[in-house]
Amino acid sequence: MELRQLEYFVAVAEERNFTRAAERVHISQSGVSAQIRRLERELGAVLFDRSERTATLTVAGKAALEHARAALAAAGAVGQAVGEVTDLIRGRLTVGMVIGCTVTPLFDALAAFHRAHPGVELSLLEDHSDRLVEGVRAGTVDLALVGTANANPDGLEALTLVSERLAVAVPAGHPLAGRRRVTLRDVTAHPVVCMPPGTGLRTAFDHACAARGLRPAIALQASAADAVVALAVRGLGVAVLSESMAASHRDRLTARTIDDVETPALLSLVWRDAHGPAVRELLVHARRAFTGP
Repeated sequence: MELRQLEYFVAVAEERNFTRAAERVHISQSGVSAQIRRLERELGAVLFDRSERTATLTVAGKAALEHARAALAAAGAVGQAVGEVTDLIRGRLTVGMVIGCTVTPLFDALAAFHRAHPGVELSLLEDHSDRLVEGVRAGTVDLALVGTANANPDGLEALTLVSERLAVAVPAGHPLAGRRRVTLRDVTAHPVVCMPPGTGLRTAFDHACAARGLRPAIALQASAADAVVALAVRGLGVAVLSESMAASHRDRLTARTIDDVETPALLSLVWRDAHGPAVRELLVHARRAFTGP
């Protein structure tokens, strides 16, 4: 008894027709018929009543059907289990990271994964968040750390790691430095230095401005927070950053949370729902690195 015979038997039983079953398993009708007759000889019983145009299961055929399905399912499970082990022995993972964002826990997760699965080739791709998200959707990127204004990008799974409000950072002596409360309109009354389109922080800022009908004057753009800060320190514009980014440079700039923008900028891991075992293992290490054991 061969697995292909059981596959053909199940196909005929479900299609109730030898011709349609042959099309389903991509061989000739005569080939299907021959294999079914061979299976019947091995079992010593007729499985189908062939007296009508429709192939109808006999009592013996009905008794065999569920066992045949179970045998095919078990064979498939064996293949899947071996495939998963193989992927973790000599697979490949492409991990995306939003440009200008050095996130140590991600590196810790990659190092832990590499120690556990040294045969998996890792590659790290830096790009803007929107392009990384599209890469994950297209399957060219397996997992990506991205900035976003949306906790659940369409068609993807996501794990939010950081959720922060927007802040403005200005040098001492700037009109906004002396205010206790700063609104988005206050910010956009000045030239703005911020991250470029395609980054999560910029997306959150643009959405907030559009919701209020504001058109900010973007003086300069930089992909790294340090560069945005350095430009703002030199008086080239007010820096729009996340709260933690702004706070980490309080020795050079005065930071204020933008009071009327409550929708946060997010830093998230994103991946496809239909992911493989290597992605699943990397996610285990990533959750541990970002949130602890």
